[in-house]
Amino acid sequence: MLVALRIDNFAIVETVELEFETGLTALTGETGAGKSLVVDALLLALGERAGADAIRVGAEQAQVTAVFDVGAVPAAQAWLADNELDAGDECVLRRTVRADGRSRSFVNGRPVAAGLLRELGQRLVDIHGQHAYQALLRPAAQRALLDRFADAATLLTEVAAAFDAWQGAARAIEDADRNAAGRAERVQLLRFQADEFATLALGADEWPQVDAELRRAGHAQALAEGGAAALQALDDDSAGAYRLLTQAAGQLQRIVGYDARLAEPLALLDGTLAQVADASSALRHYLDALDVDPARLQWLEARVAAVMALARKHQVAADALPGVQAAVEAELAALDDAGPGRAALDQALRAAWQRYAAAAARLTAVREVAAQRLAEIVSDTIGGLGMPGARLAVALTPLAAGEASAHGAERVEFLIQANTGDAARPLAQVASGGELSRVSLAIQAATLAQGDIPTLIFDEVDVGIGGAVAETVGRLLRGLGGERQVLCITHLPQVAAQAHQHLRVSKQSDAARTVTAVEHLPAAARVDELARMLGGVSITERTRAHAAEMLAAAQV
Repeated sequence: MLVALRIDNFAIVETVELEFETGLTALTGETGAGKSLVVDALLLALGERAGADAIRVGAEQAQVTAVFDVGAVPAAQAWLADNELDAGDECVLRRTVRADGRSRSFVNGRPVAAGLLRELGQRLVDIHGQHAYQALLRPAAQRALLDRFADAATLLTEVAAAFDAWQGAARAIEDADRNAAGRAERVQLLRFQADEFATLALGADEWPQVDAELRRAGHAQALAEGGAAALQALDDDSAGAYRLLTQAAGQLQRIVGYDARLAEPLALLDGTLAQVADASSALRHYLDALDVDPARLQWLEARVAAVMALARKHQVAADALPGVQAAVEAELAALDDAGPGRAALDQALRAAWQRYAAAAARLTAVREVAAQRLAEIVSDTIGGLGMPGARLAVALTPLAAGEASAHGAERVEFLIQANTGDAARPLAQVASGGELSRVSLAIQAATLAQGDIPTLIFDEVDVGIGGAVAETVGRLLRGLGGERQVLCITHLPQVAAQAHQHLRVSKQSDAARTVTAVEHLPAAARVDELARMLGGVSITERTRAHAAEMLAAAQV
């Protein structure tokens, strides 16, 4: 619950320190005194946006500090622990806004982002403004109110998770179908390529051999002519190298006996003669075997052309084709085995839908019970709010096939029967603004009692009512205050009289400045304030007596 609030230099507030108790607290004051500034300041401490215009004129910065007791608020305690911001049962929120528009946020003295402050604030305070009833016209808001009344948060989480799982299974099938189409195209291409490789049947070491053989066959004439010329140079009878070397060796043989040093060149010549003879013999054999079969040459040319064409298609060198073939065959085998079968995906989709349908059915059953109970409670309440004969109905309409939702299997709609015998119709079609605000208050009173947020703030939700209805509203809020801490900004004495404590907001001016002050009213001062609210400018003893009687009756 909210324990204390300090406001410094906010709007026209210079410095205000407030302490709050359990039960219902009324904030009253003249129109324009700044009653809503207290709520606005608290909103700032809870992380809401604020600009430089929130700073009091002449001040450098505005600052709001809110102190909460979270000892009985498990959701807030868990959040603080998860974010390593816990400091026992007391939680201090502080927010500053500078003249340049920048702000800083703190939780228990530690700086945090404003977004985190808002997350925590949602677990501490629930604020309902004078136009909150307008949200009641939205189907999503009606569904949320029913679910809060039904205490269905756990079921909602289960349904949403099951819905997400079902949607995920459906997306998996879509992805599989999309991938299957792409995979089929890829498999078709790979199989075509594999067939091309199989038709070519290129051996792992074939290309270097075929390439070399074709080069030889293509230059057969040059090889024959060159080989023959070389043989003639070596073995010509009249001027060949062999004959000349033989003559040189003969000359040395004739004179080697005169000088032993000629033995070495003679031996070298003998060796050279042997090598020349071997080379001549090898050339004769080469020339004898050099004849090229035209059919073989044609086959070689066709073979090389086929290899080069496939290499160009795959944009690789010819000697890399065996590796490309292996890669094609490996990918084809992998694609043939890739991904879960469609039957398995269909089975997973059916199982996911069954889990969703079961969770949604449990939520529907809880909603049906809660809808009847909420309708009865609200109908009883609005009867005392000046709408005799009015009845609330909560309709649950099953969604059509294919309209499954993360929020459940039905639409939730609040219907109102304005008078006995009338047909129940949607709220927006039959309720006036005043009626709608009373229905909204009754629904809020019924649903908020089911929640776990410790502090509820009502900002002039009693606009447009008065008399006995206003007194009923006051008792309604006082009843809420028996279970939760309730702060209510009101202009109605019937409501203010029901409060457990009373704060008065006033505006004070002098020649230099205007400031807003807030004071806690003891019993005597409460009578004066209620008398002011009853009688306006002229307060008589009779008005004061009426105020005292009203206060005494409310406190029984």
